[in-house]
Amino acid sequence: MAENLTRNLARNPAENPELKNVYVGRADVDAAGDRGWLLGHFKPLGDVRHSEDVEIKWGVHPRGDERAQWVTGEHRTALLILISGRFRVELPGRSVVLAEQGDYIVWGHGVDHSWHAEEESVVLTVRWPSVAGYAVPAPGDGSAVPGRGAENGSAEDGRPAFS
Repeated sequence: MAENLTRNLARNPAENPELKNVYVGRADVDAAGDRGWLLGHFKPLGDVRHSEDVEIKWGVHPRGDERAQWVTGEHRTALLILISGRFRVELPGRSVVLAEQGDYIVWGHGVDHSWHAEEESVVLTVRWPSVAGYAVPAPGDGSAVPGRGAENGSAEDGRPAFS
């Protein structure tokens, strides 16, 4: 039934005005097209996935993937849920390993953090509010690397990165 709903919405969204503010997708497909981001301020205005209040990411990380540098001066609250794999979140003075499906961690404003995929991992991240201007500088030139976590900086396209 879900496949039929997706097909019907994609073909005929104008035929049912009640559904024009509905989006049906697949996290793995949509995430691949936007560095993992499914919802947030960076989606186009008028898209039901545009939000100034929250960001949602479907993060797919190969074994050994890690943040290029720590996030410092965080201004958001985040919830990270392990879907599959083994994923380590580093906090000042503490490492938290998410090892079983459904393990999660929440951190708030001002909590510096980093992460490392100990195994190929899929994580769902929810952050609030949706804040522009987080990016990690590219090695050697100080420019932003889209889709690579957040330091207080500005990505060229204003999209957030995973943190």
